[in-house]
Amino acid sequence: MTTGVLESSSKKSGRGCRIGAVVFVAGVRPPARGRRRSKGTAIMKLTTMTQISIDGVMQNNGAPTDDHPNGFERGGWALGKGDDGTRTFITQTYQRAEAFLFGRRTYELFAGSWGSIDQMRAHPIGVALNEAPKYVASTTLTAPRWEDTTVLRGDLAAAIGELKAKPGGELQVHGSGALVRWLLANDLVDEMTLIVIPVIVGLGARLFPETGPDLALDLVESRVDSKGVTIQICRPAGRPQYATA
Repeated sequence: MTTGVLESSSKKSGRGCRIGAVVFVAGVRPPARGRRRSKGTAIMKLTTMTQISIDGVMQNNGAPTDDHPNGFERGGWALGKGDDGTRTFITQTYQRAEAFLFGRRTYELFAGSWGSIDQMRAHPIGVALNEAPKYVASTTLTAPRWEDTTVLRGDLAAAIGELKAKPGGELQVHGSGALVRWLLANDLVDEMTLIVIPVIVGLGARLFPETGPDLALDLVESRVDSKGVTIQICRPAGRPQYATA
């Protein structure tokens, strides 16, 4: 499971904060951006941000952990792969969120780190996460331990639709691969940010399954940092068009 982070050496900045070997660089809060419902009225847009390998793996991008049924020996594949500009981009993305939406697994990982460790809570990303409302899609979670958390049960599509109808900003999804796939399948994603690490992991949980629904994407913005990490911001655009004989 990805935590949506990249490593930086703590020697480069005294402002870093660490989960195992995972460190962020602080950024500056940019203005929130929302979808336009009508002239002069911006409504919430749902955005996702995921770190993936060249072959689409998203599992254990940070410090190696045992979250695979048979163990996962290829964790930590994103460590040290982004430059300061990419880490600042990640930080700024968290800072502009109006609210966060998680699947249960990612929620529990974040609650046990950004929501619980004092040093991480004080980091700009921790501040953004702790100050904003958090929503978790789960039919089994009954006692969330992170303040300002709402569990979404029942008709998830309707609940998310209500959240997106609120004015302004972004409802952000980080990690939460199964949830992202469900959101895409239900046409609820407005924008995706893929942070592509130049490595082939070869196995592990992928953001997109080997076989599944197809989806066209319109590229909004792309950049490549000094370490070869590519940031691609895309918007879903219906089904792709295929060549015919």
